[in-house]
Amino acid sequence: MQKNTISPKPFTVTKPHYELLDGLRGVAAVLVLFYHIFEGFSFAEITNEAGNGIIKTLNHGHIAVDFFFILSGFVISYAYDDRWKSMGTWQFFKRRLIRLHPMLLMGAIIGTIAFAFVGFEKWDGNTAPTGWVMTAMLLTMFMIPAVPGVPYEVRGNGEMFPLNGPAWSLFFEYIGNILYALIIRRLSTKMLALLTVILGCLHAWFFIGNISGYDMIGVGWTIDKVNFWGGFIRMLFPFTMGMLMARTFKPRKVKGAFWVCSAMLIALFSVPHIVPVNNISLNSLYEFICVATIFPFIVWLGACGSCGAKGTRINKVLGEISYPLYIVHYPIMYLFYAWLIKNEYYNLCDCWGMALLVVVSSIVLAFLCLKLYDEPVRRWLTKKNRQ
Repeated sequence: MQKNTISPKPFTVTKPHYELLDGLRGVAAVLVLFYHIFEGFSFAEITNEAGNGIIKTLNHGHIAVDFFFILSGFVISYAYDDRWKSMGTWQFFKRRLIRLHPMLLMGAIIGTIAFAFVGFEKWDGNTAPTGWVMTAMLLTMFMIPAVPGVPYEVRGNGEMFPLNGPAWSLFFEYIGNILYALIIRRLSTKMLALLTVILGCLHAWFFIGNISGYDMIGVGWTIDKVNFWGGFIRMLFPFTMGMLMARTFKPRKVKGAFWVCSAMLIALFSVPHIVPVNNISLNSLYEFICVATIFPFIVWLGACGSCGAKGTRINKVLGEISYPLYIVHYPIMYLFYAWLIKNEYYNLCDCWGMALLVVVSSIVLAFLCLKLYDEPVRRWLTKKNRQ
């Protein structure tokens, strides 16, 4: 295994900050929020046997997670590749834990509170014992996934983290960070490119060949064999691609990049479901093309873009709210889904007022968690880490 060919720089070097990438992360997080609104209608259809359950609006919104993985790889490689002469592996891990884990804890707590609102009622109508709910909360806090069917998989839907489903992507994000610190950062750029190509081939084989049977790349949310290995490939391919981009990136000035990139994300997520042909998942093929080619272009375009003072503020706010919104909104969605199922609502026209309330409350909750909890806790932990 070859050493990283990038020349080391002092740990204190200040690099330009890609503000537009922060903003695009926020845009993607908001689109995930809307995607889950429409996912609720399909979930209600399936539960009440009222339709085929295909998401009809923002059908490909789940690949926003893959966009997050590319962004994470790009930002981590850009921020840390040349700092290892003055920063140890444990120091890197502490920095990443300080950045990610406080909100993961809050997401577990909010998920437990939301579950209490419905009396710990599982999707099949039975009640989960309080002790197992508390166990699920504790395990989520320590990023220990639930295997389908165990008592602490308390909702009964097979989720890796049943109190806050989207935490599954943080599970794989942590794996990616560990692999980066121990192995990937040491690779030469050529070896990293080779690894990315190999992972891309595995990604195409797994998803276009429809190994999971899902007819999309939306795997990883549960811990069975197909989802674990599918989720691992799903994370690692865009993650390494983002790192490769960071090493080879050459900026150019592009005007209006934020609006162009945002429009592209909305358009990509809005393409209707594509039916398979024989054993080929054309839906997954489309999503693979997005991940392998269009998302990297969007990241490149965003990194090349610039913005004025007003644009900087917008991107800063979107970037700050992106992670809290992603990690705390789904407990509210559980309540929304239960309400949709009970009232047999299957489209936005029937319940747009409640959907709007869900969106607004999710954003407000994320903002409050950011300002009253996440930022103060991270500042305190960062100060302790420097002592």
